[in-house]
Parts: sequence; structure tokens; C-alpha cells
Amino acid sequence: MAHEFRTASAAPLSNWGEIDRDALRQARIDLAACFRTAARLGFEEGICNHFSALVPGRNDLFLVNPYGLAFREITASSLLVCDFDGHVVEGDGQPEATAFYIHARLHKQLPRARAAFHTHMPNATALSMVEGEPLAWAGQSSLKFYGRTMVDEVYNGLALDEAEGDRIASAMGDADIVFLRNHGVMVVGTGIAEAWDDLYYLERAAEVQVKALSTGRPLRAVAPDVARRTYEQMRAGDQESARLHLESIKRSLMRDEPEFAT
Repeated sequence: MAHEFRTASAAPLSNWGEIDRDALRQARIDLAACFRTAARLGFEEGICNHFSALVPGRNDLFLVNPYGLAFREITASSLLVCDFDGHVVEGDGQPEATAFYIHARLHKQLPRARAAFHTHMPNATALSMVEGEPLAWAGQSSLKFYGRTMVDEVYNGLALDEAEGDRIASAMGDADIVFLRNHGVMVVGTGIAEAWDDLYYLERAAEVQVKALSTGRPLRAVAPDVARRTYEQMRAGDQESARLHLESIKRSLMRDEPEFAT
């Protein structure tokens, strides 16, 4: 299902300009931790899904996983730095084709998306496949996303060109979470920690909704005014909570899989 990416013929950047190497190294470690933990939780699908993040301090370079590695194999040093023309300016290998066409166009068109996580994680993807709004706002965890989601109703097959990447970026609008019909989900954030936190809780919210639906009994949605108030309560502490969440998964990985940070 994954596709090899063929780099454009134009020359890559010969001068990176200013790069904060310490910040880039930390971003590599943080992103690698997200890949490893996503694998632990069953969020990955073969070698087909991808996470990316803009290089700290730059709007024209991004980190992304290389083609051919499963999430559980990712290390900080294995991540690629790419430009928006498809050139790998640091790292070994190439990005997967759909990873480049989706993430490069998303970061270019939506600079607010400092991190972008795309998965086919089972429960959220299941909700992308049914009629109607994916989230029913019936569980507390789902209220973290109240007013922050949209649905891309158009499924066009694999994203193997810039036009499809631009279409997905345009469909995203002001949303942070997009359910891609018949496909999966895209989560964007102002940083790696925020994107990871949203990805984790999105799948948990989807999981309990799918389980509730499996009972065959009607869902009991939270009243809109309560849903909005709860969302505001959650968002008030979200940034710090997300930071601490990321720190916790890094501690766990340092105990069990310390090679992730190499």
C-alpha cells in the first residue's frame, strides 16, 4: 500500500540558513517518542502512516518518517528533514510518497500546523466510514474536540500528487482534527506535544463511542451548553497537560526502549 517517492530534479537547498541544532535534536526525540508510543498503542498500520513537524524556527523544512520503517523502528536520527520540493536535506532515505504530498502541502498551506499526525488508527478510522458526524459528543473525552473537528467528505484515493495534498489542506480550514472519509484522520497542532495529546485522546474517545454503539442502545449526547463549557475547561489547561503527557511517554520509553532517542 505504501509508495516510494521520487524526488524532483531541481537541486536541493545548498544553504540551510539559521538552524537551532539543539531544538532540532529535541524535536527529533519528541517525534520519535510519538512514533514508538503510537506503535505500542496500535495506532500504526504497516509502514503507511506518517507524522511530521516543522523544524523549530523554520517554516520551510519539516521532519517526517522515512519510507519503509514501521513506527516501532523509528529513532530520532532516522527521521528525515525535507523541504517542500521533496528534497531530503538531512537523513538517509526518502519519505513515503503520500507522506510527502500530504504533509509538505499541509505545512506549506497552513503554517499554524507545526505538527501533523496522520493515521488509520482503528476506532477513529471506523467513525470516518459511517454516515453522519463521526463524534456524537456522548463521552467526556470527546468534548476535548468540541468545535475543533471537520469532515472531509471527498475520498479521492491515494494522495499521490500536490493537487490532492492541497485539497486536503484546504478542506482542513480552521479545524485541528479532520476525519478523512473512508480513509483515516489528520491531527494538527501548534507543536508535537499538542498533536500527540490530541491524537491519543481522539482514539480513546472513538474507542469508547464504538463500544457504546456495539451495545445497540442509543447514545446519550451531552447537552450542547455543557459540552461547550466542558471543552473550555479542558482547553484552559491543555498545553501544559500535553507537555506533561509527552514527557511521561518519553520517560517510559527511556526505561523500555532507550534506543528511540539515538
